[in-house]
Parts: sequence; C-alpha cells; structure tokens
Amino acid sequence: PSLLRASLLPSPPLHLPFYALPSSPPPLPFRRCRHKLTVLIPGGRPDTVNKSEVLAEFSSDPDRYYSVELFRDAGFERRPCRTCGRFFWTLDTSRAQCPDDAPDTYSFIGDPPTSRRFDYTEAWRQIRSFFEDEHGHAAIGRYPVVCRWRDDLYFTIASIVDFQRVMGSKVVFEFPANPLVVPQTCLRFKDLENVGVTGRHFSSFCMVGQHSVPDMPGGYWKDECIRLDYSMLTGRFGIPPEEIVFVEDVWAGGGSFGPSLEYFVRGLELGNAVFTEFQGELGRHTTLDRRIIDMGAGLERLAWITMGTPTAYDCCFGGGINTALKDALGIDADARMLGTYYSGVARMLDKSDDLWQVRRRALKDAGISDDLAARTIEPLEGAYLIADHLRTLVFAIADGALPSNVGGGYNLRMMLRRVAERMRLLGLSGMVRVEDLVDAHIDYLAATYPELDGRRGDIKQILAIEGGRFAESRSKMQRKVARVHRRRDGPDTDALITLYESDGITPEHLVEEGVIPEVPPEFYSRLSELHQSDRRAAPEEIPGLECIPDTELLFYGDDQMDFGATVLWSCRGMVALDRTSFYARGGGQEPDHGTIDGLRVTDVTRHAGVILHAVERVDALPRAGRNVRCVVDAGRRDAITRNHTSTHILNASSRAVLGSWVWQHSAFKDADHARLDITHHSPLTARQVERIEDAANGMVSDNLPVSIRYMERGAAEQRYGFSIYQGGVVPVRAVRIVAISDRDVEACGGTHVGSTGQIRKIRITRTKRIQDGVVRLEFVSGDAAEAYDARREEAREAEAEEEARREATRRRREEAREEARTVIPDLVGRMLADAGGSGDQEGTTRVGGMSMYKGSAAPARVCMLADYTRNERFHTALGKRLVKASADSAYVGFFESGPTTRIVVYVGAEAARYVDAPRITAAAAAVLGGGSSSGDPTFSQGGGTDASRRGEAEAAAEAEIREMLSLPPGGRRAGAGEDGSRES
Repeated sequence: PSLLRASLLPSPPLHLPFYALPSSPPPLPFRRCRHKLTVLIPGGRPDTVNKSEVLAEFSSDPDRYYSVELFRDAGFERRPCRTCGRFFWTLDTSRAQCPDDAPDTYSFIGDPPTSRRFDYTEAWRQIRSFFEDEHGHAAIGRYPVVCRWRDDLYFTIASIVDFQRVMGSKVVFEFPANPLVVPQTCLRFKDLENVGVTGRHFSSFCMVGQHSVPDMPGGYWKDECIRLDYSMLTGRFGIPPEEIVFVEDVWAGGGSFGPSLEYFVRGLELGNAVFTEFQGELGRHTTLDRRIIDMGAGLERLAWITMGTPTAYDCCFGGGINTALKDALGIDADARMLGTYYSGVARMLDKSDDLWQVRRRALKDAGISDDLAARTIEPLEGAYLIADHLRTLVFAIADGALPSNVGGGYNLRMMLRRVAERMRLLGLSGMVRVEDLVDAHIDYLAATYPELDGRRGDIKQILAIEGGRFAESRSKMQRKVARVHRRRDGPDTDALITLYESDGITPEHLVEEGVIPEVPPEFYSRLSELHQSDRRAAPEEIPGLECIPDTELLFYGDDQMDFGATVLWSCRGMVALDRTSFYARGGGQEPDHGTIDGLRVTDVTRHAGVILHAVERVDALPRAGRNVRCVVDAGRRDAITRNHTSTHILNASSRAVLGSWVWQHSAFKDADHARLDITHHSPLTARQVERIEDAANGMVSDNLPVSIRYMERGAAEQRYGFSIYQGGVVPVRAVRIVAISDRDVEACGGTHVGSTGQIRKIRITRTKRIQDGVVRLEFVSGDAAEAYDARREEAREAEAEEEARREATRRRREEAREEARTVIPDLVGRMLADAGGSGDQEGTTRVGGMSMYKGSAAPARVCMLADYTRNERFHTALGKRLVKASADSAYVGFFESGPTTRIVVYVGAEAARYVDAPRITAAAAAVLGGGSSSGDPTFSQGGGTDASRRGEAEAAAEAEIREMLSLPPGGRRAGAGEDGSRES
C-alpha cells in the first residue's frame, strides 16, 4: 500500500529547501506551486527531510498522522485526488479531486458559501471572540513587522516567528500564553509583480496565528485544534460543513517536521494547521520534547470567503480607500464581469508561472476587450497596488523601519517608488493625496491595531520625504531612458536591475516609455534577494578551549579592580582565568586593559563562555595552574562606562527629538571617544544636534537612577516591547535589563553608571550621514567632555580675537575706501589748483599738510607727504590719482607698515623727464637702514627699520627733489617733529 500511495505522488519528488540561520533568509519563506510547499522556518541544523518521502510515509498511516476525532465523528471520508494523487478529507461524497484541481475552485467569487458578511476588521473580531471568549485562548496583540528579536530576519514573515528565538544553532519557542491567538501582520516581497493583478496577492497580510503547546498546561493537540477551526468556520462564519476540505501535507524546517492539514473552501486555502512533532532524518527520527501546534490562517481570505467580492482587496482595504481611488479614476465596472475575470486569473495562476499569459487568457474568457481592459482592469490593478503598498508602508514605518538603499529598507523604498510611478501613470498625483490615503488606512485599521494611530504623523513625514526625493530624480531618469530607448536590443533583467539600482528607473516606467513590453516576472524577486545581508562570519575556533569551564564574571558585581585568579589555559599570547573582572569586547564596548602579574593586558575577548586575555609578551605567559594578581585600569573602565550609559541617553534623546523611526543601528564605546549610529532619513541640522545634546544633558542633570536587573526574556518583551533590542538580539533566556528611570529601557550586557549625574556632561563632537538611512553621532562624556569644552572655549576666544582683527581690517579698508572717495580727490584737486600759487623763495608751498616743490627751470611739481597715521592703501591711491590727473606731477609718500618705515614714489610721464623715482627712494631708504627696488623712473618703493631716523630720511628725499628741480637747498621745515609727522 505504501508503494501504491507513493506512486500517486507528484514525480519527480519535491525537495524542501532549508535555510540554516542565514543572516537574511528569503523574504518569502514558501513558494506557491501546484503541489504546495508550506512555510519554512529558518534555523536549527540542515534538514535531511525529503518532503515527498515524508508525505508518502505519513499518508501510508493516516490514522497515526492525519485522522482526528472530528473526521470520525462528523463522517469525513479520506480520498486521493484523481488528478494529482494527494489525499484529502471531505463530507462531499461526490468530490473526486483536491481543491487545487476541483471545478469549484474560486467559485465563491460572486457566490459566497455563507450569508454572513465579515470585512477585514469584523472577521478578526469574530475570530477573537470565538477563541478568547468561548474557548479560553489568550488574544495577544501583533508583534512588530520589523523582526527585532531575530538577527537573521528583517521582517516578520509568519505568526510563529513571533515566538521563535535563536540560541546558538537552535531555534527555541517562547510563548507568552498557552494557548493563544494573534493577528500577526506579515511582510513578504517576493511576488510584488502579482500584487494588484491577481486579486489575492498582498505585500503584507494578517496571519491569524493559533498556537498551542500540548505538553504544557492549557495546551491541546490535533483533535482539539481541528475541532476548533472547524467549529469557527461552520459556527461563526456560517460555512456549510460539506464546503470544507482538509488536505494532507507535511511541514519541515529547522531540523524538525510534522504533518499538517490545510483547510480549503471552494479552492481557497483558509488555513494550515501544522503539528510539529519530529526531529532528525526520516526512519531515524525522534519525537520532540515539546510538540507545537502552528496554525496559520489568512485573515484577508477569511473575510473574502464571506464577502465573495471579485478580489480580496475589495473587502480588506477599508476606510473608503477603494472608493476614493475608483472615483478618482472614473472606474464603473460590472461586478459580475470582474468576478469572472478574477476567478479565471486565480484558477489559472495555480497552474502557470506566466502571469501575463494568464491575464490575457482570463480577459478573453471574460469577454473583455483590450479597450475595456485599458479603461477598467488596468486602472483597477493600479488602484489595488497603491492601496496594498501604502498599507504595508504604514505598518513598516509605524514599527520603526525606514525606506533606504540597504537591507530590508530597500523593499520599502521599492514599493514607495512603485506607488509614485503608478499614481503618475494613472494621473492621480493631482487628484488624490498620499496622506489622505494613509489616514484612510489608519482610521480603518486602528480598531484592530490601535498603535498605528500614534504613529500617523511620523508615517506621513517619512512618505513625504521619500516621495519628494523620488520626484526630484525624475529628470535624470528621463535622460537615461532616452538613451536606453535608442538602443536596438531591449535591456534584459540584469540590465533592468542595474537601471533601477543606479538611476531609480522602475520597469513600469520603461513599459510606459515603450522600452520593454512588460515587467519580467522575476524582476522584483531578484531585486529583493540582492539586498539581503551576507551571513555573519562564524567566530574563530581556538583549539584547546572546549575543555575549559566557563569563566566566572566579576565585572557585573561590586567593582573588583584588583583581584586574584587562577590560570586555566595559556597559549598564542592569550590567557584564560577561572574568574575575571576584565570586561570583554562586546556590544560595541571596547575591552578593559590592565595587568596580569605585571603583564600588560591589551585585549579581552569572549569565546562562548570563556574569556581570553591577550597580553603583550608572548614569551612570559603564566602557565596553567598558576595563581596570578590581576589589576584592571580603573580610569579606562570608568570612562568607557560613562560613554556606554551616554549611548543609551543619546539614543533616547534622538528618538524624542527626531521621531519614532530612530533606532540604534550600531555603537562604539572607548575611553576617550564614542559613537552612536542611528536610523534617520536625512543628515542632521545644527539645530537638531543642539536639541539632542540639550535633551541628553537634561537627563544627566536630572540625575536619573540607572537600574539593572535580570528578567526572563519573554516577560521583558511583554513588559517593555521590542525596543529593548536597541543593541541587537540577545541570545539568552535571562536578559539583563538596563533602565534609565522610565526614559530608556534596553537589554544590554555593558557596564553602566549608577545614576546619570555621574556622567556630568555629554558633548556631540561631530555628526555625519554614513549611509542611506543611517546617521552617526560622535560624542564624548565626563572628563573628555570637560576637556572638549575647554578646547572649544579656547577656539571661541581665538576666533573672537581673529574676528576682532578682521573687523579692524574691515574698518580700515572702509575708511580707506571713504578717503579714496572724498579726502584723496579733495587733496588732489587742491594740489592741482595751487599749481600757480605763491611760493617762497625756495619754490615750495604747503597744501593740506603736504610739501609741494615746483621747479623754476624744470617744469615739474613734486608733492611729498610724511603721514604715518595713513596706511599703504592711502598713499598708493593718492600717488596714482595725482600723476594720472597731472602728468607733470610726482608724489612721494612716507608711511608705516609693521616695523618698517616705507616710502613710495610715483612720477607722471612729463615729470619723469626731470624727476627720477628710484633716486629719491634710494636716498631715503639708505638713511632708514634698508634698501629700495630699482623700479623705473615713474615708480619706486623702499624702506628700512630704523624709525628713529625718519626725519633724516625725509630730509634726504627733499634734498634729492630740490636738486632735480634745480631748487636751492633747504633744511627741515617748521612743524616737522623727530618722528616726521605732519598735521593733516
């Protein structure tokens, strides 16, 4: 009989893939095909389970694996499908095929099998009432869609994931109640191209989880599980018993497996009850110590089966969002026509991987012309896509995820761009506002998920920022598309991915532009897989440690900076002790330093439960069995401890100032500096940094108590939520909870101060955006913050002095410009006007404090001004202006420039016949102890540092002028002081 049954199974056999604790498993943990592969739970050891073999074995003994009391009591018959050979249980004596192949598949569309009508929220109310009020289950709230408690998953992909915790190489289950039900929102991105098109694919959906541990108080096993599910369907939902079909299947994953019963109504799978019971390899398997019921039912499908709408979207997107989009698009389609079309798509899609071929065939069978499809089906697909993607974004952003170019955030950005593109293509951008659609979703969903309402503003803000960025990139996209369009051969999938990655060009946009005929069906699944992180590298294994007992940790008790210990192992420059107060590197905290019997400890690391101390001298390692004295560098420990607690404070302050999307991305804490990387959509402004720092120092000045206690992990999650995992997943059952009053609560293994006042001060020294969606805050605290403030004050003072110097220079320049505008023109005008004025017998006059020398035989005029209160700019401007205005004039100016007394000489073109500029400069500079430039007859300059001989230098210049102009010799003029100053 077993061989006969095996021969009826699909051939070749289906091999179940396995994911052994990858850092990022595929977002969609099962693939739909004609012979369903059920949900895979990552974790554990590699599976050796062949699903077809297990199914054949289990089906050969149905009384052991599948038969339940309900089947016997109600009269269900077990039959093989005449098409595929799978076994199913039914009350309908005429049924000969399993739900996948039966003619009534999806016949509920337009003709639901019950008179009761439950939309999405009402369906959950009915389920909750049934299990909680009537059957003693605990109804718990959903867990976040961002899977903070698993470092191998970005998003929650199934309700059972809520209760899975990875410990080493095992996946353990921790349930907050037994039994329980949960309306868990799940995110999956593998089939994005199907969303909005098939009528039943969602990027997020609610998996109603019904979970029970039969070997614990309150738990039950197969008989009760199937009885409850059947009673809910027939009682609360009013589905006739003969409509319900149970199909035999097998689930495997994480090294365990068990039978499962999927239940269908008119070809629609409503739920799958998995009975995880065994582990190991078939034939050598053993029963698990703790069996688990993992029943997952689709809330959207349970609502759909009662409403019978053409698509599941019609009854699951509430708040008037469908009506708003359809009205804006002017869609008024016949419900019967739509029902025929979408039921055809659903039936054919289970038998074909070519969605677009299925779509074309369904249009033909429904009698829908290309024109009618363009006016109804295509706009509807766009409306459903927009509603679906926005609902997913609402959940993800509410739970702290940000659209970005890395990790799971990439899927969110991809969906947001699809929404923007579709709204543009449909002409909705100016007719429907995204924020209004978000409000419609939240208003409708808040009855089931009240936490969404408090995140309304944050969700709108993030969507607006991302939408604006995408809109700004459109002009660049258009230029790139034009270049691609000019090529003869269209881009393949790899090229399309490159276009999206480098330029943000969606394949839908390329379809619109006629570059490609349709979106490749594998495009979004491949794109999603590209942005999953690589698996973390396994820690280095060190031979010899496997027999060393775990190190007793002293750093969590009273500080023991000076302690004795016994060496258990020493090799490769490292020492293992029986006990230690040296903190090992971990959680972003750098290790303690110090000495072991005088040997300097340079590094401390953890290997499983053993702490290894690296010392500087390999040749002096203490041998095993030796008692040693250990001294921890207390100053370093104190500084790192302050920085670690400051990290918690800054994280809480950043979230309070910026928004709920702020999470710790990573952190580093050393003695003299630290950094905190947070999730944030944009670089921080100076004002935001100031507000974060002020909030942090407010927590410091409040001197809040920092309490530390151990809690059972599940209890901590239920009490504080998953924000305790700011520093990452904690792979232990008892978590160390560090609470700064009620401002910040985290699971953390680092060292911390007793109260925030001990930190004294926190200073943010620098911020920068280190990658898309992540901003780094570099900071110091305690003594380092005081030193930073002192350096900053010195810098401020130096800057103030420099600013004062700049201001003085600016004033001088302004004064010079004013003089050039008023004083200099006036002086030049007066000098020129005096060209024929009365002079003394020596041929000299005084104009505006200047001496003017007019030659008797030589027709030239020389003006000399010794004014040391004026700068070079003044004398230069005056000289240039004078000789420009009068070619037969020359100018000699004395002034001070730093420690040097300088002289400049300008000579007009006509005056140069009689006046030699270098000769005058050289005579004066020689007296001052300096030199002069050779220049030419029209310009020269020079000077010297002997300011005490300025009067003599002026006299020397005057003597040269008189000789050149053939004037009689003259002495120092009245009014000349020792410093040669002149009245203005």
